[in-house]
Amino acid sequence: MPTPLPLINGALSQNQIQNYWDDGYLFPIQIMSHDEAAAARRELEQLEHDWLDAGLPKPINAYKRVNSNAVMPLSYRLASDPRILDVVEGILGPDILIYGAEYFIKEPRTKHMVSMHQDLTYWGLGATSRMVTVWLALSPATPASGCMDFVKGSHKNPIMPHKDTFDDLNLLSRGQEIQVDVAPQDKTAIEIHPGQISLHHGLTIHGSGPNTTDDRRIAFVVRYVAPDVRQEVGEKDYAMLVRGADRNGNFVNYAPPRDTFSADGLAMWEEIRKAQSAVMMRGSEGKGVLYS
Repeated sequence: MPTPLPLINGALSQNQIQNYWDDGYLFPIQIMSHDEAAAARRELEQLEHDWLDAGLPKPINAYKRVNSNAVMPLSYRLASDPRILDVVEGILGPDILIYGAEYFIKEPRTKHMVSMHQDLTYWGLGATSRMVTVWLALSPATPASGCMDFVKGSHKNPIMPHKDTFDDLNLLSRGQEIQVDVAPQDKTAIEIHPGQISLHHGLTIHGSGPNTTDDRRIAFVVRYVAPDVRQEVGEKDYAMLVRGADRNGNFVNYAPPRDTFSADGLAMWEEIRKAQSAVMMRGSEGKGVLYS
C-alpha cells in the first residue's frame, strides 16, 4: 500500500506541486479518515436504496454519473470539503469552481472498464492546464478492483486522436479510446484507499480495468476548474463556485442543491446535461446522447 504524501498544514508542498506538473498526477493524499469515508459510502448507498424506484425522471445512475452536485447535497458536501479545496488550491490557485462531480462505481466481479483516454478530449474546454480532477476513494481502489492507471508525463502531449467504441462494458460516455499503444510498463497503478485522493491533469492518459474483487469499487470524482477556463465549442457552460471569486463570467454559476433530488435541482441538472451533451456528443453521428 503506497504511503500517503505528507501535507503542510493541509496544503501541498512546493515539491509535491512540482511533481504534479512533472508527472501529470499526484497520489495518495489522505483527506479524511477511513471511518469518515465509510460513513460517506453508507450515506450514498442508503440514497441509492431509497431513490432506486422513487419516480425520478431518469434512472438514478444517470444522476450519479454526471453533475451529481446539482441534485445531491452529499456530492456538494464532499466536493466543497475544505480539506480537498486546500489541496486543489495548490494547483489552480485561490479561485475554484466545480465543473462536475460524479460517482464511478464498478460492481463486484464485473467486466466494466475505462479505456485509455484523455479527459479533455470532448469537453470543449481546449487543452487547458487550469482544470484538475480529484478522485476520492470510498472503497479500496487497487489493481484487483480496477484502480486507475496513469501514463507519467503524458499530459505534456496535446489532445490526441481518439476513437469512439460505444462499448457496453466501457464506462465512458462514448467509449472513447486514445489512438496510441500504451505499453503495460508505461502504466502506473494509482492505488488509493478509503479517504484518500489522487489528482490528475486533464490531458493525462489514463484508464482502468475490471473489478475482480467481491466489493464495489466506489470513486467520487470531481472536476475543478479555474474561472479563466472557458467553453470553446458550446454556447454556454455551467459551474459552481466553491472558493474565492469568479471575475471572468465564463460559466453560468448555479447554487448547491437544497434537498436531494429537489424539483429545482432536477431542472438545473437537465439544463446542464442538455448543454454539455451538445458538446460532448458532437460528431458522434447521433450514436449517443449524454445520459438520456
